[in-house]
Amino acid sequence: MSGSVQSIRGFADILPAQTPLWCRVERIVRETLEGYGYQEIRLPLVERTELFRRSIGEVTDIVEKEMYTFEDRNGESITLRPEGTAGCVRACLEHGLLHNAQPRLWYAGPMFRYERPQKGRFRQFHQIGVEVFGMAGPDIDAEVILLSARILRRLGLDDVRLQLNSLGSAAARAAYRERLVDYFKAHYQTLDADSQRRLHSNPLRILDSKNPAMQELIAGAPRLLDHLDADSRHHFDALCALLDAAGLGYDINTRLVRGLDYYSRTVFEWVTDRLGAQGTVLAGGRYDGLVEQLGGKPTPAIGFAMGLERIVALLEEREQVVNPAPHAYLVLVGEQAVAAGMPLAERLRDALPGLRLLVHCGGGSFKSQFRRADRSGARLALIIGEEEAAAGQVAVKDLRSEAEQATLSEQQVIARLRDLLQERKS
Repeated sequence: MSGSVQSIRGFADILPAQTPLWCRVERIVRETLEGYGYQEIRLPLVERTELFRRSIGEVTDIVEKEMYTFEDRNGESITLRPEGTAGCVRACLEHGLLHNAQPRLWYAGPMFRYERPQKGRFRQFHQIGVEVFGMAGPDIDAEVILLSARILRRLGLDDVRLQLNSLGSAAARAAYRERLVDYFKAHYQTLDADSQRRLHSNPLRILDSKNPAMQELIAGAPRLLDHLDADSRHHFDALCALLDAAGLGYDINTRLVRGLDYYSRTVFEWVTDRLGAQGTVLAGGRYDGLVEQLGGKPTPAIGFAMGLERIVALLEEREQVVNPAPHAYLVLVGEQAVAAGMPLAERLRDALPGLRLLVHCGGGSFKSQFRRADRSGARLALIIGEEEAAAGQVAVKDLRSEAEQATLSEQQVIARLRDLLQERKS
């Protein structure tokens, strides 16, 4: 192989110019989740393939076409996680987290699906997920949705819209499925190839088709919301009443079905029209049967996941985020200056938590180092030459004003930097 090695298609680097925005999103989400009493759980990237076949569903696109699955050296089939809920349920069961408890959990990290890369869609993508167990009522549904709304509001994403639906109970969904199959069979020749394939394996997913030629047919299909069982109807009405009381707007989208087999009752998505076809930035719903399906006791549950690439893309469209500049740049000219400057830098960091101090390394003349100090964006240049090193002093130059350079003691430098930190905080 000749030439430079490049990343795999659909696996993107997140470069230093981008990471400040990622860090800000992650910080805001973490703070909001902690404010609601949710606890972090950290999950492995790889699970047994059987976990996803049992949870997501054998006939879903994810399991059929999109999972990164391979055999390890022991011949066991393992898979890079395509989503986080199944692994979270597995961890809760394995470690007894559901025993006499109602955990509110969250996690973050990369997921993997072999999809066609496009704007807002990658083969390695990052999610923050929320999962809540042991509560069956619409109150926890409302809390989870209001939590998602607060996260998006704190991020400044005020042009996304909440869509809401109910999938009802398994029995109601099975009866509806028969009606839906009968309807689409009567229009079989109008279905595209993908919908024809899904007709008997996963007909609800036809409702989620983005094919423009299918939209009129889909619009005429029976509505699941009209075929809910009484308990699910009451649950959905109570949820809507709670959201209304909280002043949160939403649209009822009767075609919203979500792509995973384990969903039941409440499903929701926050959508935007600013990302083309990939308009969902946060989505989730109830999965009351999944814990039992994976070997646990019947346990109601609800959760959501938010796609960080899509959220960052929305924020990048309207704001320029740059790496924070150092407060100070330490210029070291000569061997004695380097010997004195390195320990000084550590003492300054000890004395001033939060100080961003960039120390020059690699030698060079005073002039070249000073240019680097200026280009770094630092407010102050701290300069140690042979004379300053011998005297135990530091020359300080304000790079952003016409103030005269001053020669200070170490304690005076600490005081000057402390003032600068306070100034930046105010």
